[in-house]
Amino acid sequence: MADPALDRPAGIEGSELAGPFAVGEYAARLRQRLRSFARVQVFGELGNLNRGRARVYFELRDERGALPCSMWRDDWEKLGLAPGAIENGAQVVVGGGTDYYVGSSTASPSFTFHVTALRIAGEGDLLAQIEARRRKLAAEGLLEPQKRLHRPVPPRAIGVVTGEGGKARDDVLAGLRRQGWAGRLVWGFAPVQDRRAAPSVARALRELAAVGDVDVIVVARGGGSPVDLMAFSDELLCRTVAHLPVPVVCSIGHHTDRTLLDDVAAESCSTPTHAAQVAVGIDCTRARAGLARAAHRLDAGARRAVLTRARHLAALSRAPAEHIARHRSRLHQIARELRAIGRRRGSEETTRMRRRLLVLERNVARAAGADQAARRRDLESLSLALAAHDPERTLQRGYALVEDEQGGVLTSAAEARAAGRAALRFHDGRVRAKIEE
Repeated sequence: MADPALDRPAGIEGSELAGPFAVGEYAARLRQRLRSFARVQVFGELGNLNRGRARVYFELRDERGALPCSMWRDDWEKLGLAPGAIENGAQVVVGGGTDYYVGSSTASPSFTFHVTALRIAGEGDLLAQIEARRRKLAAEGLLEPQKRLHRPVPPRAIGVVTGEGGKARDDVLAGLRRQGWAGRLVWGFAPVQDRRAAPSVARALRELAAVGDVDVIVVARGGGSPVDLMAFSDELLCRTVAHLPVPVVCSIGHHTDRTLLDDVAAESCSTPTHAAQVAVGIDCTRARAGLARAAHRLDAGARRAVLTRARHLAALSRAPAEHIARHRSRLHQIARELRAIGRRRGSEETTRMRRRLLVLERNVARAAGADQAARRRDLESLSLALAAHDPERTLQRGYALVEDEQGGVLTSAAEARAAGRAALRFHDGRVRAKIEE
């Protein structure tokens, strides 16, 4: 048998490092050294769970690192876990120590944390973590912004973030059909469990909010254990939702489940079906029926109003003719009354004139009688008397009438002297005179 020392090659010239060692020798020493590390308990989120025939392989992760783990299948089954009790995304506490498989010329080496004990992190632990995050977000005022956002009713477009093959998707569709909503539906499929869920859901929410015409977003997932729903209490996911400009309606788990996203979202619903109904806001089928009834009533009312108005206008169109007819009848009546009055007054006037004519005829007859000569003589005497007293006749006989400048008669010498000027009126004109005395 050959001596390994004789097959050892020369080392690197100038290097002060020990060796060279054969790979198997160094791998065996490395395994011995790793196994000498202290055995500890580690907790984190379980992922990449793979149940082999001899071993169960998985990873433990948190935000700062990851650790590959393995556990003998017999030890795993001795835990007595119910089917589905532990899945990817579960928070677990494991006990064990580091180990190293050295591999061979045909098998790859591997580092692992050999698990000898495992416990699912209690619900109280998870709730305490959620409550601590809730207080932190509340102190920063991030539980209120979503609740102040306006939600159009009904929305034109609804975004939905859910698992592509989950039952929640069908429940959302059923809720939308129940409401009779016929708008635009935009899907944002993402994992809803394990360590990839929270970043994927946050990314889907950002993409839907960036669409522009999405009025509300529904985040839906079916029921599960607190560990399964832990992704929806992720702090970064909740901060993303708090700062979205689009309202988010959350439906995670069953009636009794409460995640941190329920507190941050605009609305929290018990089921995906309920979330779809809340997102729509109204029963569109009933609203359309109500609008149809209202339109029918409006149409009937409009028809009645038009008919009533037409009748009123027809009545108004007849009113002028009727008014003219009434006035024409009244004018005809007045004309008949005037003609009757005229005829009556003409008859009365004719009678009165006839009486006056008769009186005049009698007076003429009397004037033409025996006393006509006496009356003529009296008239002649009166005419002679008037002629004798006529001033013009006196002037014709050589007399003159003394007047002042205004035409007033001066009847004395004193008045003439006082006037200073006078006018002498003869029968054939006037002559001005100056009083010198």
